[in-house]
Amino acid sequence: MAVKIIGAEKYTPAEELNLPEGTLLLSINGETISDVLDYGFYSAAQELDLTFQLPDGTIQEAHVSKGEYDHLGLESDSFLMDNEHACRNSCIFCFIDQNPKGMRRSIYFKDDDERMSFLFGSYVTLTNLSDHDVDRIIKMKISPVNISVHTTNPELRNKMLGNRFAGRSLKYLYQLAESGVSINCQIVLCRDWNDGEELKRTLEDLIKLCPQVGSIAVVPVGLTSHREGLTQLRPFDKESAIEILDIIRPIAERCREKYGNDIVFASDEFYLLSDEPMPAPEQYGEYLQIENGVGMCTQFEDEFRTALDMEDPDDDIHEVDIATGYAAKALMEHLGELAVEKFPNMHVRVHAIRNDFYGPSITVAGLLTAQDILAQLKDVELKADFLCMTEAVLRRDNDRFLDDVTREEFEEKLGKPLRLTNDGMDLLDAMLGRFEGGFEI
Repeated sequence: MAVKIIGAEKYTPAEELNLPEGTLLLSINGETISDVLDYGFYSAAQELDLTFQLPDGTIQEAHVSKGEYDHLGLESDSFLMDNEHACRNSCIFCFIDQNPKGMRRSIYFKDDDERMSFLFGSYVTLTNLSDHDVDRIIKMKISPVNISVHTTNPELRNKMLGNRFAGRSLKYLYQLAESGVSINCQIVLCRDWNDGEELKRTLEDLIKLCPQVGSIAVVPVGLTSHREGLTQLRPFDKESAIEILDIIRPIAERCREKYGNDIVFASDEFYLLSDEPMPAPEQYGEYLQIENGVGMCTQFEDEFRTALDMEDPDDDIHEVDIATGYAAKALMEHLGELAVEKFPNMHVRVHAIRNDFYGPSITVAGLLTAQDILAQLKDVELKADFLCMTEAVLRRDNDRFLDDVTREEFEEKLGKPLRLTNDGMDLLDAMLGRFEGGFEI
C-alpha cells in the first residue's frame, strides 16, 4: 500500500523535497502509509524518515525535521488519500436504494468507511472492517467511532443488513468498547423487525458498554415512494411511536441516574408522530446525536428563544416567508408566534412543502428538492424580499439542491434570493432582515 502524491503545500517541509507529481509515499519512520489516517498519525512526529517511490520506480529516502504542530505538507488526489470504502450490505432499510432514477451518480454511492466516521461523523456498520483496521483504531486512539448497530441479535442483524457476516462483525463493537474507544450508536428502527422486545434487548446490551458507549440514537426508518422490489416495511404512526417512547424512557432514566445523562435518545420524529412534548434542553446534554435528528427541534427553539431575549422590540415592519418540510411546520409557526409577541409588526408565513420527489412520508426539509419547492410556491405571493430556508436543503458547499439545481438557478426561477439559516439565532437574524455570510439580503 502507498499514497499517491500530487504536490505539496507552500511553506511546508514537503515543498522543500521537490517531489515530482505521481510520487508514492511508502512509509514514515518505517510504518507503511496507506491512507489519511496513517499519514496524519505518523507524520505528527518531529523527526521523520520518509521513503518514496518516484514515478520512474526509483526508491528515494529523505529525513525531515519539523515543529511539533507543523504539517508535513504532502498533498494527495483525494482527502482520504485512498479510495472510499463502499458498503458491502444490502440493508432492508437502505435509503439510497429508495432514490428515484436519474439523479447524479454520487447520490447512489453507498459508503461504509471508518475513516469517514472519524473525519465527518458518518456511521459505519463494521462489516467492512478487518482485525487490522480495528487494531489501528485502537492504536491511534481514534474516538469517537460512530456505529450503525440496528440490533445486537446476530441472526437478525444478518437479515436486516443482508450480509451473513453482519452479526459476526458485532465482535468489533465489543472489542472497541473494551479498549476504551468512545462510541456513538445508531439504531434505524423498522416496524416488526427490530422494535419491541428486540429493541429492548439491543438497548440493554448497549448500555452494558457504557461509559464507552456515550450515546444511542433510535431513529425511524425513512420510507420513500420508490421502493419497488424492496422489502415491505410499515411506517411508524402515532400509536407505534408512543410504544417506542415507552420503551426508551425507563432505560434513559436509569442511565441518567447512573451516568448523569440519558445515553439513549429517540429522534425528534418519534415525538412529532406521538404528539408528545419534546424533552427539555438539559436532557440532551451536548447534543451528541444532533445529526441524527435527536434534539434538533429542542436545540433550535432554545437558540431562538435565547436570541429573542437579547433583542429590543421595535415597530418596524418585517415581512418573513419561510419554506420548510411538514415535519418542521409546527415548530416554525410556533417560533413565528414568539417573534410576533416582541415585534408586533412582523408578519411570518410558513410554507410547508410536500415532498413529491421522494413521497409524502418524507417530511424533513433537508430532503426537499428545488423542483418541489418551486412548483408549490409558483402561485404563492411571497411578500418578503427573500425566501428563508434551512441550509440543509443544499449540499455541504451550499451550491446545489438534491435534484442538481444550483442555488443561482433556483433564485432566478423563484425571482427572489434565498436566505439560508443554520440555527435558531440565524433564523431570527433572517426574520429581522440581517446578513448572511457578510452580505445584506
